[in-house]
Amino acid sequence: MKPLQGIRVLDLTRVLAGPYCTALLADLGAEVIKLEPPTGDDYRHIGPFKDGESALFTLNNRGKKSLVLDLKAPEDLALAQQIASRVDVVVENFRPGVAERLGLGADTLRAANPGLIYCSISGFGQSGPFRDLPAYDLVVQAMSGLMASTGEEGGTPLKTGESMADLIAGLFASWSIMAALVNRTATGQGAALDVAMYDALFSMLTTSHALHLYAGQLPARVGNRHPLSTPFGCFATNDGQVVIAVLNARQFTALTGLIGAPEAATDPRFASDESRTEHEPALKALIEQWSRSLSTEAAIAALAAAGLPGAPIWDIAQAADNEHARARTLVNALPHPVLGTVPVVGQPVHFNGEKPVAATAAPQLGADRAAILRDLGLEKTA
Repeated sequence: MKPLQGIRVLDLTRVLAGPYCTALLADLGAEVIKLEPPTGDDYRHIGPFKDGESALFTLNNRGKKSLVLDLKAPEDLALAQQIASRVDVVVENFRPGVAERLGLGADTLRAANPGLIYCSISGFGQSGPFRDLPAYDLVVQAMSGLMASTGEEGGTPLKTGESMADLIAGLFASWSIMAALVNRTATGQGAALDVAMYDALFSMLTTSHALHLYAGQLPARVGNRHPLSTPFGCFATNDGQVVIAVLNARQFTALTGLIGAPEAATDPRFASDESRTEHEPALKALIEQWSRSLSTEAAIAALAAAGLPGAPIWDIAQAADNEHARARTLVNALPHPVLGTVPVVGQPVHFNGEKPVAATAAPQLGADRAAILRDLGLEKTA
């Protein structure tokens, strides 16, 4: 199932948030024309590399076609504008105001193509006093509230291990584009979409919002446990750690029986989720008297037998290479013009039991110029 079959996208983006957005669209069947400068997307030059090909570029530009244009050259700019008049969607992640100065802004392109859906992705949005701040993922993580609530108890703020602001902005951008396509089908009207990394990441901090907006509290850094629920975190075993996630009274009673401390189920300190969180150190010590006597594997087996959620802490290799990941096709293989076959991680949703993924891997720089212009009826400019 390719729900975006027949949708044509002009991709003016580079690095991560924009390319991640358009890769998701390519997975769903959209034709994505990636416009690159003569030097290519910055990610083509960022490692790790395999046989000279960037892994980051390959992962985030699957299924696209590459066209090289120098937008400082009048004839190339004119061609980019012609292409924009023939597509359904334009996605850009220039600094705010740059697209307009180039002649590729929303107003200019939508005047020539009223049904166009024009999506701008930036660090802080197209409006507001922060709009011109640097749009780096680390900057947004720092300012969104995410870093302040992440880290060890009593420790300093900590960023996440992935560029979550970029990725979440790309995800929301693809979501908004598809919503706009639905609206265009109903009304015939295009749209100008303003997606900010700051807004997108901020919107995801639901536990922090609950504490701040409803309880009048600032989230505290609590390490590898939940800030509101207990026991809901990591516990030491004799060879590592096990994750235990207990959320309700029934589960807590079952856990106290499993660890050989049934009296804890009626201990006033542990009578509610809130009181268990208040007395988390004492409860953790009680649980670890049990868990430290077992291997991680044995602890997980015991939790499963009791019907309680538990898990090991896997690295990315373990997460990617197990029978469940293979059954869910978390990693796909696509043909690549240089590397032969490459692994990619596509969009995660199964449609009618099948998982759509782009047909090809990332393109070589400028390799599709002739085909793109032919398909658009612009052969004379080839």
